[in-house]
Amino acid sequence: MKIEVHKTVKAPGNVPLPDDMLRRFFPPNGQQPDRNNDEGGDDEAGPGGSFEQVGTGSGVVMEVKGRTGYILTNNHVAGGASEMSVTLADGRRINDAKLVGADPKTDLAVVQVEADDLKAAKWGDSNGLQQGDWIIAFGAPFGYVGSMTHGIVSALNRNQVGILGQQGYEDFIQVDAPINPGNSGGPLVNLHGDVVGVNTAIASRSGGFQGIGFAIPINEAKWVYTQLKEHHKVTRGWLGVAIRDVSQDPDTAKALGYDKPTGVIVQDLVPESPANGKLKRYDVITAINGQPVRSVTELRNRVAEEAPGNDLKMTVYRKAKNEETGKEQQVDVKLGTQPDNLLASQNKNAPQGPGNARGSQALGMRLATPTQELAQRFGLPDGSTGAVVISVTPRSAAEKAGLRPGDIITQVDQEPVKNAQEASDKISKHAGKGAVLLYVENPAGGHIVSVPVQK
Repeated sequence: MKIEVHKTVKAPGNVPLPDDMLRRFFPPNGQQPDRNNDEGGDDEAGPGGSFEQVGTGSGVVMEVKGRTGYILTNNHVAGGASEMSVTLADGRRINDAKLVGADPKTDLAVVQVEADDLKAAKWGDSNGLQQGDWIIAFGAPFGYVGSMTHGIVSALNRNQVGILGQQGYEDFIQVDAPINPGNSGGPLVNLHGDVVGVNTAIASRSGGFQGIGFAIPINEAKWVYTQLKEHHKVTRGWLGVAIRDVSQDPDTAKALGYDKPTGVIVQDLVPESPANGKLKRYDVITAINGQPVRSVTELRNRVAEEAPGNDLKMTVYRKAKNEETGKEQQVDVKLGTQPDNLLASQNKNAPQGPGNARGSQALGMRLATPTQELAQRFGLPDGSTGAVVISVTPRSAAEKAGLRPGDIITQVDQEPVKNAQEASDKISKHAGKGAVLLYVENPAGGHIVSVPVQK
């Protein structure tokens, strides 16, 4: 089916049209993406800097109750719509479609229509998909209703694609079925006709199909659909931790004595969050309620789908700072409600120490205790303590580990440091014991850095 959408936008400059997500990735030569509406819509300026956008996308009826049909589509198609109409595959046009709810974090939305003889598609099981399975993509590319293309599942569990931002939930099915502008929100189905995904985006240098498409797995979409249909919004469970895959940071895992390739390292905890006082920095989360946790994506999705107030039994590998290796233990955490903005800044107040430049040549960087001058130079928070990185030697261990001027080191080998002297002394004492673990803070948040000590 085709969904035609009108939106009133209050924003300056060029703003992506509802279906623009299907063509905005990897513009040629670093140029700005094309903002034209391929489906023939236009932007009409209005008073106060607002204007109306007109665009088209796709969707699929997933449930019918009497004359009422519920359509699953993308948030970037239907979210924020002031007016919508739906054209079915049999040519019928349904006006006055209503937005039931939308979820930007998964790019999903539910639309309600009223009509006779609506037919619902069948929910499939995306967990049963395998690489190489044949699939079919339906939709209305360039407004051509009822179009279908075919291909295979190219890959599963694609994350960090950059489509949904830092707060989004990305776990895409990658497909090579030709999809184009207008396919957004249309169903991805298997050879039995079961819906296994929601077509969402393409990676393209030209704006058209180039062999890489992304679809949201239907098992994730079904949970969001149910929340939106029943509550008009999505409420997620929340731990309150910053985390990283063990596979992406094997040096830190090795320094902790953890020798498995999967799991999730706790980098930081949000003050007054459910995890605060239960989990600790440097913990490695290996299971939830007895089920293994292999990656950040897996952990985030499973926590989000739990209701706030639920108790989770978490298996964590924990190493005390004076131990050579750690051990697994059980930690019970009662989930909270995920805030709308997970990236809200944290206020950290601590007394300010005296300034004193200090070398840490073993790692290839120079440290200093925070002063008012350094705070102004690097934009440090008021009252910062620890050791400020003031310079990094090119090609040094510190640079390779990602340390940059303006970073603040607040822990060395899991022990707090108040100034540059303490940090340098602890780093010196570590020499010959493998990688040194630093806890580093900067405007992007706190995280663990593992730096091999040069001999």
